Amino acid sequence: MNIKALLHILHTRWQRLRIRLRHLPWALRLVWQAAPGWTLFWAILLLMQSILPVITVYLTRSVVDHLVPRLGQVTSFNDMAPALTPIALLAGAMVLTQIISSIAGWLHTCQSNRVKDYMSGLVHAKAAQLDLAHFDSADYYDCLERARTDAANRPLALIRSVGQLVQQSLTLVAMLGVLLPFGWWIPLLLMVSTAPAFIVLVRITIRQHNWFVHNTANRRRTLYYDGILTAREAATELRLFNLTAHFRRAYQHLRRQMCRSQERIALEQAVAQWAAGLFGLLTLATVMGWTLWRSMRGEISMGDVVLMYQAFQNGQNLARTLLSNVNQLYSNMLFLDNLFTFLGLEPKVVDPPEPEPVPVPKTLRMGIRFEHVTFAYPGTDRVALDDFSCTLPAGKKVALVGTNGAGKSTVIKLLCRFYDPDAGQVLLDGTDLRQYPLTDLRRQITVLFQQPVQYHSTAAENIAIGDLMASPGDHDIRAAAEAAGADVPITRLPNGYDTILGKQFSGAELSGGEWQRLALARAFLRQAQIMVLDEPTSAMDSWAEAAWLERFHKLAEGCTVLMVTHRFTTAMHADIIYVMDQGHIVESGTHEDLLALGGHYAQSWLKQMHTRHKDLPSNGTSFALNMNAYERGQT
Repeated sequence: MNIKALLHILHTRWQRLRIRLRHLPWALRLVWQAAPGWTLFWAILLLMQSILPVITVYLTRSVVDHLVPRLGQVTSFNDMAPALTPIALLAGAMVLTQIISSIAGWLHTCQSNRVKDYMSGLVHAKAAQLDLAHFDSADYYDCLERARTDAANRPLALIRSVGQLVQQSLTLVAMLGVLLPFGWWIPLLLMVSTAPAFIVLVRITIRQHNWFVHNTANRRRTLYYDGILTAREAATELRLFNLTAHFRRAYQHLRRQMCRSQERIALEQAVAQWAAGLFGLLTLATVMGWTLWRSMRGEISMGDVVLMYQAFQNGQNLARTLLSNVNQLYSNMLFLDNLFTFLGLEPKVVDPPEPEPVPVPKTLRMGIRFEHVTFAYPGTDRVALDDFSCTLPAGKKVALVGTNGAGKSTVIKLLCRFYDPDAGQVLLDGTDLRQYPLTDLRRQITVLFQQPVQYHSTAAENIAIGDLMASPGDHDIRAAAEAAGADVPITRLPNGYDTILGKQFSGAELSGGEWQRLALARAFLRQAQIMVLDEPTSAMDSWAEAAWLERFHKLAEGCTVLMVTHRFTTAMHADIIYVMDQGHIVESGTHEDLLALGGHYAQSWLKQMHTRHKDLPSNGTSFALNMNAYERGQT
């Protein structure tokens, strides 16, 4: 390697170190914000802990120098009187050291709890702030995993490393001052004796950090396999398809790979630490041999020998610990990169600099318009919507139908502004959604998602979550449940609306259809002018669907409704039906218009009705006549 390349490497590493050193004031600020009082108390204890070891060494020499001349000559208590004061002071210093050590342990727990909670809050807030696009990326989950692992401990560990560095530096300087009168080379030899241990620590720290980063995906995958093997959601398929052995093998294979590489690093660390420790012992033996030789010649007292031994041994320990803390400081800064990288992520879907006021409830005039919208999900070249245009008139019910992957759910995500279009715009009353404040915009939209979250809380809380800002009362919650048809299954629960749901906390379990009705009640509770329903009746039987559709017309009165559905028995109740295929609108009109058209919708309708009613003829009669016959039969 030439000089130029070496200088480049050193410059690059210095630049990285400079960047990481910037984490130090930020970490200190975070710890102070999380626990100011405890942090001040910790700093005072650090100062006391830095002074006590030096005081103890000096008091030990004083005790030895007072006792050695009196060995074999003590005949009464008065003979011991001159030594009692240094003995008492030494005992007091030792007791105080123990008290401070105990207090420090308690303080560490209190400070850690507050910092952990504060840092977890920052991670949660950042995750909630980020766009859905981040959740589509595996890199994001790796970043989140590393940040979540480091958030709880690394900022506090970094500050503790700094504190211990300051404390031990003060103590070490004092110890070196104690040794200096015995010879200028002794403090120098002490520092040289700890250098190998420091080199070992730095090398191992870098390897451990690299291992941690490179195995992030593997660690997440082991957690995934662990969840599959232990979660209730997968239990039925694991047993039916006899998959337990398969996932156990996959888990164990990954764990063996990770453990082997980790154990290799640990073995190298053990061997290197043994060699470094042996070098330190040989140095100590050399210094003590020289000291004893001087004592036998009468050049120094026995108290000086004890002082020398204690000061050199403590100095070695301090220097090793000090260098270890320098290494720990560097290690924490390495790992804090992960946390600060995550906290540095920024959303792209944000409030405009000069936002427009969102139309207040029930005053939507023009409705919603998608104009030449093109959109592809981040990280993929597949276009979900391609030059897509459609209108949702104010106060009307609009249905989107089409095959899986046609882009129906993408329309919902753009309407809720979870993503922004790559091209084109989505207009609300003629204004681009990007001109509205996000919170105010979403406040005017209520959504029943295709896979709603099953909150493991009470039935009442599951519904109230739909509009916590409005602080709904019992009457509002029960009215929403009745509107969605969720009141019947709720009344059958052991404690009615106060029943905890979900087996995770020993609650009652609901069927898929009952969970969907609960989610529908949640959507109805939110008094919004735009109602979005993604497969609202997919988990309902025919009877429940018919009863719900009856109530739905009253509930949706005056609202602008978008329904995404595969069930044409639901779609037929819309004022306008859009048929989607590969990100485009291919047909539009009322139910009757589309049947008369005889296109995609009519063909799918006929097939769906034949699935339900085998007696409906499929050939030889026009679509319109078939539909009329079907509808007459139903009435």
